[in-house]
Amino acid sequence: MNHDIVRHGVAARYSEAAVFNGVVYLAGMVPERGDTDIRSQTQDVLDQIQQRLLDAGSDKSRILRTQIYLTDIREIGTMNEVWDAWVVPGTAPPRATVQAALANPAWKIEIVVTAAQKASL
Repeated sequence: MNHDIVRHGVAARYSEAAVFNGVVYLAGMVPERGDTDIRSQTQDVLDQIQQRLLDAGSDKSRILRTQIYLTDIREIGTMNEVWDAWVVPGTAPPRATVQAALANPAWKIEIVVTAAQKASL
């Protein structure tokens, strides 16, 4: 068991990911563009999550928990359509979805993910 903390995408204020004891903790992922609709922003964020998980030795089938923040909870149906198409069947993680004000008013969604790394060979 490795007790070192490995950080990815380290900036002055936060890291995009941290890995400890085989668990990947992602920062809140937000859309790269704020001038699109909830469908596009959700897909953008999920694509980013997928890449960050791969970079940290995991994948979307190994998500342990997800927290989703929407600026308008009335958009949950559209967000769920994109989410449902993205999640690997049979691996939907425990999830919470709430309405919240986000740091940038153009963002409609922020997603936080915790996942297990793949077993080392």
